[in-house]
Amino acid sequence: MKRREFFRTAALSGTGAALSSWLSCGGERSRRTDIASFELAEWTCTAMQSGDLTSREITEQYLSRIRDVDQSGPALNAILEINPDAADIAAQLDHERQAGTVRGPLHGIPVILKDNIDTADKMMTTAGSLALQGWHARQDAFIVEKLRKAGAVILAKANLSEWANFRSLHSSSGWSGRGGQTRNPYVLDRNPCGSSSGSAVAVSANLCALAVGTETNGSVVCPANANGIVGIKPTVGLLGRSGIIPISATQDTAGAMARTVADAALMLTAMAGADPRDKATQNKTAKSHPDYTRYLKPDGMQGARIGVARNFFGFLPQVDELMQGAIKVMRDLNAEIVDTANIETSGTYGRAAFDLLLYEFKDGINAYLKGTGPDQPKTLSDLIAFNRDYSDQEMPYFGQEIFEMAQEKGDLSSPEYREAMATVREKSRDEGIDATLRKHNVDALIAPTGSPAWPTDWINGDHFLGGSSSPAARAGYPNITVPAGFVHGLPVGISFFSGAWQEPLLIRLAYAYEQASGHRNEPQFLKRIA
Repeated sequence: MKRREFFRTAALSGTGAALSSWLSCGGERSRRTDIASFELAEWTCTAMQSGDLTSREITEQYLSRIRDVDQSGPALNAILEINPDAADIAAQLDHERQAGTVRGPLHGIPVILKDNIDTADKMMTTAGSLALQGWHARQDAFIVEKLRKAGAVILAKANLSEWANFRSLHSSSGWSGRGGQTRNPYVLDRNPCGSSSGSAVAVSANLCALAVGTETNGSVVCPANANGIVGIKPTVGLLGRSGIIPISATQDTAGAMARTVADAALMLTAMAGADPRDKATQNKTAKSHPDYTRYLKPDGMQGARIGVARNFFGFLPQVDELMQGAIKVMRDLNAEIVDTANIETSGTYGRAAFDLLLYEFKDGINAYLKGTGPDQPKTLSDLIAFNRDYSDQEMPYFGQEIFEMAQEKGDLSSPEYREAMATVREKSRDEGIDATLRKHNVDALIAPTGSPAWPTDWINGDHFLGGSSSPAARAGYPNITVPAGFVHGLPVGISFFSGAWQEPLLIRLAYAYEQASGHRNEPQFLKRIA
């Protein structure tokens, strides 16, 4: 088959089925899509310790669930590729357990990875792009090495916003040339947010218990918000980034996605550590902890001072109402609330922040592509040319203007780049989150993570009403989102964020709030809002 024919076939296999099922919903009323009951619905990792099910049984049940819910039924389109060896790996881990060897709490637990994370196995790593179709990494990403060592079963690769949503200013989150459009499991015509859309949908729809996402600005916490799950975006440098297709050396990080804070803390523990291929993890100020589950305390709000970042409120009255309910829960848990603790630099340095990403993306993607196989593009310029050559498959709805802007930038020795970095660090850290924490003498800040999910729109792109991811993302600081309630059946999360290396504090606060509020509800796969 010629290369052009190969890509046309690959594209149609990914997008055609999704488009067909998407359009078939057009004439139907709002109602739940009938789905068979699932034994592992809302299952948590701690249940593995009961011994009622083997790892192979759990893995096979999740594979069956993916067939029933993702590939048919509601056709969520969250999964790009199944690991063909997953069941055999699970069986081997069962043998280890039977022989008395248990690697840790993740021993035998299936995990789904975002498809910008390298795996040295039979699965590809493509960032959702047909340009990398056929690329098999030669080495696991550092966090994948850590997960395998901890006994996790790498189950599948998840769909994502192509190139982690850094290709177009008018993109539809959750869409990729390779995989088509991922759908929100609460209401199927709504968007799952990006770029870790498939990872979040997989967790929310019970296709797995754990998934790994990545974030540059909002790509863990926004899809967690839109799909009613927990997302932990850690301090940059807590998790190694080698083997992850990059956007920004200063903002990129992998993150844990789960239905509970406890499960997310388990996975964060497994993935954390110094990566010899990532200098950011060798930061002398880094404060990695051997076990983040130590901070899962129901009374964790006791005595905490929490600032309300009101400048991220006001985009939707119903969301403000949910946040007021969350604040009441925290007060009832004996937290002291500082009602207005605004980040005064918010919104003042967006141009510098975007320039920073453009420079770092060009540098990082050129370095990554240089190590791919002979059939893959080797530079950003090659990617741009590929997308133009295969525009019918890669750019049917939106273009690649971010790619083109990045290509026009110089290298990292540019004065403009150095000035942008200095501005972002000063405004996000010294004059941003750190200044706000000091001024109001608070331990952490809270804000709505984002809006309820908007209708997916391939023509106009995403419709964000509001969100609070940028301060922590640009600072490289930790951020945890937890379900906080629903607006017309669509989930909304609350974010807890603070200074560098404050994961233990944030896990403690998020867990206490989660246990007291209990806003996670299993999605019902509605066709649309009534």
